[in-house]
Amino acid sequence: MLTEFSVLEGAYLRDILDQPQSLEHTLSRLDEPKALLQLRKRFQEGQFKNVVLTGMGASFHALHVLHLPLIDQGFTSLMVETSELIHYQNRLFDSKNLIVAVSQSGKSAEAIRLLEMNRGRSPIIAITNTASSPLAEQADATVLTQAGKEFSVSCKTYVTALIALNWLEAVLFERDLGKTRYELQQAAPAAEGYLSNWKRHVQSLVELLHGIRHLFLVGRGASLATVGTGALIVKESDHFHAEGMSSAAFRHGPFEMLSEESFVLVFTGDERTRDLNQRLLEDIREQQGRAELVAEDATVAPCALPAVSTSIQSIVEILPVQMITLALAAQAEREPGRFELASKVTTTE
Repeated sequence: MLTEFSVLEGAYLRDILDQPQSLEHTLSRLDEPKALLQLRKRFQEGQFKNVVLTGMGASFHALHVLHLPLIDQGFTSLMVETSELIHYQNRLFDSKNLIVAVSQSGKSAEAIRLLEMNRGRSPIIAITNTASSPLAEQADATVLTQAGKEFSVSCKTYVTALIALNWLEAVLFERDLGKTRYELQQAAPAAEGYLSNWKRHVQSLVELLHGIRHLFLVGRGASLATVGTGALIVKESDHFHAEGMSSAAFRHGPFEMLSEESFVLVFTGDERTRDLNQRLLEDIREQQGRAELVAEDATVAPCALPAVSTSIQSIVEILPVQMITLALAAQAEREPGRFELASKVTTTE
């Protein structure tokens, strides 16, 4: 089965292949602005009762990589979609709560409403790709990503947001920023090495995914960022049904959907639940289900991840899903990532 790659070679593919450069550029510009250090002091002194993490779409899912370390360090962290925060959980706008808001554009309808409703009550740390946006300009402290202009589906902006969230974690917990920068520097070459084989990855996935109608992405822990974002970008890029959920949630119902038309991509994640994810893969296959493992030692090349530190695992995890978006587009003979009904910035609630 030979793949016609010309249908893929548009702006979305260029954004995917530009990710290593965007990661490098973002990391080179990350620093410790005075406003952020002031909030860190208050954070370390215990002045905040809760840390509220908020965003929409991929920006929301990315927050898992900060949510878990906050809990591990004994802080109360709440992940809330911005739409739910502003309409149903707005009591969280309180001077005793610190908000971390992620928005690629910094000017989505929900981000604007967040600023209007908060009215300065909760200090806000913004992570955004747009320095001139209302969110960047009105937040108490801003961490800027340097992804540049993005065509449609979040790819460059997502991985650079992950870099920024890792950096923010290190700043808040007063970690060695030299060591943090060194670890994060491994992300760009790891991504570049993987993406250099994109045509072979896509060709392999075209064959692997032949005949499927339902795609499930499952994982645990920080991999929840990947499976949530992954399912979203498959739907956006390809108009193809995909669901992202925890590996445990998959057993509670969707397991019943296993068939020749369903495919499950299982992310091994870190060592705490690696055995559980491996067992799920084995159980799916015992039921004659179609599934593959995403891991450093995966047997299928597109699912084999570069060896990286835990801090940047989420960055490399999304790369196989991006290859899947290209493979599904090739199967359908349509350009991936071209919006027909939506827009890059959601300006309507």
